[in-house]
Amino acid sequence: MYTILVVDDSPMIVDVFVTMLERGGYRPITAYSGEEALTVLKDSVPDLILLDIMMEPMDGWETLENVKGNPATKNIPVLMLTAKPLTPEEAREYGVYIEDYILKPTTHHQLYDAIERVLQRRHSISADIERAKEAGIDQRIIDEYERLSKSVDINKRLLKILETTYSIKDAKVGMGENITRAIKSMATSIKLQEERLNQIRDEFAVFTEA
Repeated sequence: MYTILVVDDSPMIVDVFVTMLERGGYRPITAYSGEEALTVLKDSVPDLILLDIMMEPMDGWETLENVKGNPATKNIPVLMLTAKPLTPEEAREYGVYIEDYILKPTTHHQLYDAIERVLQRRHSISADIERAKEAGIDQRIIDEYERLSKSVDINKRLLKILETTYSIKDAKVGMGENITRAIKSMATSIKLQEERLNQIRDEFAVFTEA
């Protein structure tokens, strides 16, 4: 049973997610602020964190930075929970730290799918890394593969959210030039990362089949 930390300053929302997670077969633990979440993490290491953004005085992004800045907790996957639309700036600044961005309200099926997608991706990457190590592949290449595997998958998800969000929001007035440029830049970056990732996968295939 996976343990999931739910962090939100609204007790009602926490209760909703706790109920959803229990029904899905997960073990939820809770925190009602960013500060409390950091305290909980001193004694517990959950398999995943569901983290609200709009909290005070420490918001979700600041909490995220603290989690990822701590060697003891930096590898815990974090899904951001919010009713606030994602901005290109947030995607660029925090995309490297998060596993997904879930807009509230969400259905239990959407929540379970997001959680399982993250956990399955991590297991898949770990299995690939073990095979690469056994094949004697250089550790620097393995580290790059790990970073790109996560980055490409997450950034594709964030890009899709941005494209959907701003095409709807700006359908009548047209998307702002800065937002359009940021989204195109992100798409280009993903394409380059994906090309490199495929090169590494080809290298893995040669070594593991040898």
